[in-house]
Amino acid sequence: MENTPPHDSDTYKTLLESTKAIPWKIDWASKQFTYIGPQIEPLLGWSPESWKSVEDWVTRIHEEDRERVFNFCVQQSLQGLDHEADYRALAADGSFVWIRDVVHVLRTPTGEPEALIGFMFDISERKQTEQQLLDLQKQLEVLSYQDGLTGVANRRMFDNVLEREWLAARQHQQPLALIMIDIDYFKQFNDFYGHLKGDEILKQVASTLAHAGVRAKDFFARFGGEEFAWILPETDLAAAGKIAERCRSLIFKAQIPHAHSAVSQLLTISMGVGSVVPAASDDLNAFVAEVDRLMYEAKHQGRGRIVLQASA
Repeated sequence: MENTPPHDSDTYKTLLESTKAIPWKIDWASKQFTYIGPQIEPLLGWSPESWKSVEDWVTRIHEEDRERVFNFCVQQSLQGLDHEADYRALAADGSFVWIRDVVHVLRTPTGEPEALIGFMFDISERKQTEQQLLDLQKQLEVLSYQDGLTGVANRRMFDNVLEREWLAARQHQQPLALIMIDIDYFKQFNDFYGHLKGDEILKQVASTLAHAGVRAKDFFARFGGEEFAWILPETDLAAAGKIAERCRSLIFKAQIPHAHSAVSQLLTISMGVGSVVPAASDDLNAFVAEVDRLMYEAKHQGRGRIVLQASA
């Protein structure tokens, strides 16, 4: 390969080869490299002499990036458009380095591509920072939908999931069930055992109730305070009642002492259960309010029990 940079000038060559960017030139007709800077070897381990043709460049692009980058660069070059492409370049030791190729298209008087001149930049550090920011963004997104105390989904996530499942149930005319759950005499628990112990119990109850679901699409969340909820897609009232019974059984098996409960020496929960096949005229908020009312009805009836929605 002729390893002479554009314009045979010692000064220009010195400038090119002193920058961290890697200059290169490809003849369009022959698809051969007519120059690539010596900086390529410290970065990727390949000697400048090993860059003979476009094929050498293509085979040293990560297979997941190769087709996308090659097709994009050819398309832009044929249109005479300068362009940039980010991709992972294969190093001689088998590792990959993130590269940004900035390409300028030289054209003939008739507008046809004559040569490509470009610079390769090592953007590995930038890509690493971008990935860290993406990871942080995902973590923040998860946290924004997670209850800070119990670790289960929070009210914001509950509202989003319930609205989505409501629309799906209405579209497919499938039943959607909801269980509202409240810890009985929780204020008295806090007053007697202290708020730190109360927080521990909220976490324990959340962890226990979260195991009551039987399917991946069943969704559990903290509704607020000492209230929790199950969203059960494609679930009729009878099946939802069984999940509620499982919730009550799991809490009983946990054997959490509650010396200041008026109904038991152990912590208990009250639940309201409803199921509906939503029609266009039905209102989601009205459904939630109805199931919440059923939960309070369970408390009025003596607590530690389940009240099911009246059959239509």
